[in-house]
Amino acid sequence: MPFQMIRQDITKMSCDAIVNAANNTLLGGDGVDGMIHRAAGPELREECMTLHGCETGQAKITKGYRLPAKYVIHTVGPVWQGGGYGERELLASCYRNSLALAAERGFESVAFPLISSGIFGYPKEEALQVATETITEFLSEHDLMVYLTVYGSTSYAISRDLRAEVQKFIDEHYVPESLDDVTEDESYSAVLGDMAAKAVASQASPKRRERRFFQRKKRDEVQLEADMALPEPPLVFQSAASTSMGIGSLEEALKTLDESFSQMLLRKIDGSGMTDVQCYKKANIDRKLFSKIKSDIHYKPSKATALAFAVALELSLEETRELLMKAGYALSRSSKFDIIIEYFISRQQYDIYEINETLFAFDQMLLGSVS
Repeated sequence: MPFQMIRQDITKMSCDAIVNAANNTLLGGDGVDGMIHRAAGPELREECMTLHGCETGQAKITKGYRLPAKYVIHTVGPVWQGGGYGERELLASCYRNSLALAAERGFESVAFPLISSGIFGYPKEEALQVATETITEFLSEHDLMVYLTVYGSTSYAISRDLRAEVQKFIDEHYVPESLDDVTEDESYSAVLGDMAAKAVASQASPKRRERRFFQRKKRDEVQLEADMALPEPPLVFQSAASTSMGIGSLEEALKTLDESFSQMLLRKIDGSGMTDVQCYKKANIDRKLFSKIKSDIHYKPSKATALAFAVALELSLEETRELLMKAGYALSRSSKFDIIIEYFISRQQYDIYEINETLFAFDQMLLGSVS
């Protein structure tokens, strides 16, 4: 099952279990630990007293009591001491042992905080990397819905360099929807005057809006056509193009003319050398949802689901647009979500978890889906 990051108070999560970033006593403390104990009520502390503490990197389980979650898995993360005292392996053990407990109990869903990243001082960027790597490794062998909850905007971080690069790419390519309707016959002064008035009202920069206006004007006509949601892509009978799309003859080309999203997806999976399981796990897609797509040739997925498969199959931008068209979507320069996806695909960077971390940092929806 998928791995999702959400901005949510972990004490509000309705799932089989939430994970508590506890201290060695298990009797409550500051940060997430204190929040969970307060929300669960005094019964939680009473049960924790019978557990006689917990070693760093290990995990123990209790009932959830007044929490929406049925159970609480308590794990003790390492205190950051510079990285030379086995902190990384201890942190990974927190996730592995908590997930193992959830799997042993037959849980279907579990929610984690970013362990040790608060008062224990573990650097957030490195803590996130450990969490992502450990959780995704576990999910490659198990079916479990895992959430990584982030409470507040300051408890999450991606690489500053990556954030800066993506922000620059967005600034260079993003075009507000209001500018997409500007015709060639409209005067620039009228458009800029309107933009300036809106900028004053919103305290935005007119210069930035002017720059975006010119960026929009410079877009290539081919790109404009590619961004439009056409009902079907044009059929091109050229040997080189046909070969690149896996079409070897006119007969095969005609077969793909009315191909649905489901049919195209399954064809591309077959051509990729991956199994169905490998593909939907790589796409961060729930098994039940994939079964729906596979069994119903007319199934229309969400845009996030369609793009997740494009990333899993490591499609080019052209192939991604082709797959999106089959689901009734297109990449737009008026969507920051789309531009971020384009940033990664254009650079042939297909790590869906890195993409989702970036989308999350920019407050965008994530790739993948559940049924």
